Amino acid sequence: MNRLLLIISIFLASQSAFTGNSGKTVSKASITSIITDCRDYEGAELVHLGRIATGALKFAVRLSSIDDPDAREALKVMQGIHGITVFDFSSCSAADKQRITRQIKRSLDGSEKLMEVNGDGDKMSIYGVVDDEADTIRDFVHYTPNDSALICIFGSISMEALTKIASDD
Repeated sequence: MNRLLLIISIFLASQSAFTGNSGKTVSKASITSIITDCRDYEGAELVHLGRIATGALKFAVRLSSIDDPDAREALKVMQGIHGITVFDFSSCSAADKQRITRQIKRSLDGSEKLMEVNGDGDKMSIYGVVDDEADTIRDFVHYTPNDSALICIFGSISMEALTKIASDD
């Protein structure tokens, strides 16, 4: 279910991005710096898959895709991804959460916001860079301040492969 929601979110974000929502690109260096500075706070949890781990994940998906057409489509989506970072600071103290939230907001301020969803008091924002010529989304950042969570997918995601996955479900 979470996979489906993430795929739909990416798809909807990319479709809304084509309406001319322009801004600066997401600063990978700035986001990475914030995570590096804050990862040792008590209660902070970090999962980072660099190029090697992401390559190993792609290899595992490739092995499972032999008999699974859905896994083959997922592999197409993952092809251009070279790093994934999940940063959860929901168990940090209130002061640390506030400090981290302030830093993330400052870093993302002015970035190209692809989509924002507000519902039931929760807010979710998706940032990224849409490359119309290559038909991709680059450096995707999913930020949920109420859940104190930040998901970063660095690299490029094919819109064609994403559309195919979204239409199959």
